[in-house]
Amino acid sequence: MISLHTTRVRRRRLGVAAAAAGLFAALLTAAPAAATPDPGDAPVGRGSVTTSQQAEARAAIRGGDIPGVDEIVHSSNIKHLTSVPKGALKGTNTDLAFQGKYAYVGNYDGFVIYDISNPKKPKTVSEVLCPGAQNDISVSGNLLFLSTDSSRSDDSCSSTTQPATEKSSWEGMKIFDISNKRNPRYIAAVETACGSHTHTLVPDGKKNVYIYVSSYSPNETFPDCQPPHDGISIIKVPVKKPQKAKIVDFPVLFPDGGNPGAPTNPGVFKTSGCHDITVLPSQDLAAGACMGDGILLSIKDPARPKVIDRVQDNVNFAFWHSATFNQGANKVVFTDELGGGGAATCNEEIGPKRGADGIYDIVGKGDQRKLVFRSYFKIDRHQADVEVCVAHNGSIIPVKGKDLMVQAWYQGGISVWDFTDSAKPKEIAFFERGPVTLDQVTTAGPWSAYYYNGHIYSSDIAKGFDVLKLNDRRTDPADRVKLDELNVQTQPDYFAR
Repeated sequence: MISLHTTRVRRRRLGVAAAAAGLFAALLTAAPAAATPDPGDAPVGRGSVTTSQQAEARAAIRGGDIPGVDEIVHSSNIKHLTSVPKGALKGTNTDLAFQGKYAYVGNYDGFVIYDISNPKKPKTVSEVLCPGAQNDISVSGNLLFLSTDSSRSDDSCSSTTQPATEKSSWEGMKIFDISNKRNPRYIAAVETACGSHTHTLVPDGKKNVYIYVSSYSPNETFPDCQPPHDGISIIKVPVKKPQKAKIVDFPVLFPDGGNPGAPTNPGVFKTSGCHDITVLPSQDLAAGACMGDGILLSIKDPARPKVIDRVQDNVNFAFWHSATFNQGANKVVFTDELGGGGAATCNEEIGPKRGADGIYDIVGKGDQRKLVFRSYFKIDRHQADVEVCVAHNGSIIPVKGKDLMVQAWYQGGISVWDFTDSAKPKEIAFFERGPVTLDQVTTAGPWSAYYYNGHIYSSDIAKGFDVLKLNDRRTDPADRVKLDELNVQTQPDYFAR
């Protein structure tokens, strides 16, 4: 058994002051702003903390309950190879995509391309300035796709912020030609209702790529984001003529309106769209994390996805954020973005079930398949009241016969965990930094942590780009699996090669 602790003991007990609970409650009850990255995935934010909270955090550091400010701690089976600080783009780092020897990192100010041919020494290839939160990113061949979910004056990369109440405002998908990695070229844009918070690529042979666009929170005062917003936008992109990309459908996924949220279900966000969708093309399946609902879809016809099951958790889930299939396509891990990515939720006060991952088995066959809840997983390394911690983006670590996952938790760091037994998930490795500061509640830490071709890559919200290496007999077989391209929300069949 490999120890989970380094020389400096990282204890797992930390109380939480009542003031933090008050901040958390305020975040949950605040009305989400439509067509903006809220409640989830907001830019780096800061909130006030009390003197007693600061004193508690300092005492926790002295006692070894949490790492010191910016101190790195990790389990003995994981190694931090390097960290590349932010360059010209100083905004919030967001999602990741991969292609050959390149990693692509979204940023609220644009995106960055890194050469990762030597994972110990990544090199910045180019930085593209193109503001438009949150710049969720994916790649396919010579095309790069970028989501804009903040109202802009136009669809250009020189646009400025403009109120969503103005009809001329623009939000949606941008498309770049990345055949020249040193000089990506912006070539097309498609406006979508309520913008594009996240998106998912669905391949359709070699001629076309479909994009499922997730967005939410309509408002009657927003001309381009009118209620009800009960589905997703589907864009068809001809690979050889991406300038002709266009919306081909807006399938209604929630004909009954979805989860009504509060006051019917207190603490739960009303469903008015989806936050993120993950597809498993090899199995013609998709899983959607849609605010107050989790859904399973058939994508036999990628242009016409069909909901085959839907679940809710009105006790412990607040905001269904993302989904991950296991390789066997008989499980889905859903994450809950409790507190909207702006609160300290990894503590004793919140507990092990709220703000956790929900593990669901997929039972049955064909369109009769059902999602059946099995258990929760949440890191038990309690964080301080100054540390925003939330279940966020992760990916499968491809090992045959095992269900292993690496996941980002903002200032909770990076967790590697095993859910082979759906009812008894367990952490097997971790990496984290201490608080960014003890003076404020700060949104920081890993936004996404993904396994790609033998290494873990992480986009740290505030710091930059991290590379880690696992050394564990349970995960070592994954080193033999090599991919040419990886968009995590378009899950590959890792072993069909």
